[in-house]
Amino acid sequence: MTQNTETLLVVDDQSGVRRLICEALLDDGHLVEQAPNGLEALKKLAQKKYQLILLDIKMPGMNGLETLTEIRKIDPGIPVIMMTAYGELDILEKINGKGVDHISKPFDLNELRSLVKAIISRGVASQTGIKTG
Repeated sequence: MTQNTETLLVVDDQSGVRRLICEALLDDGHLVEQAPNGLEALKKLAQKKYQLILLDIKMPGMNGLETLTEIRKIDPGIPVIMMTAYGELDILEKINGKGVDHISKPFDLNELRSLVKAIISRGVASQTGIKTG
């Protein structure tokens, strides 16, 4: 039996949102770390490899799109889920084609869990050469 030792990173300026996501993902057996903004996320990413990053789009200072650009410079292949409370098509168009998934707030925790599971499964399959879908 293999144990999940990969860590996920949740980046959101709202501590309640971070805590809710972290608790849900911890319940699913994931190791989870948090960052309150893009700058802290980049500091963590420079020190450690993550399996997946959940990234809020609307944050003060460095927003999610700017953070995503910097994440891609550090680790071009890391899966990212962009989270937004704003259903603005222009933001979603900007991330389209950048290899990211997205979910709108407020989101259903089961939907988020399913998305995380699917993305991690894709990553494991690509690393082992197993084709999914």
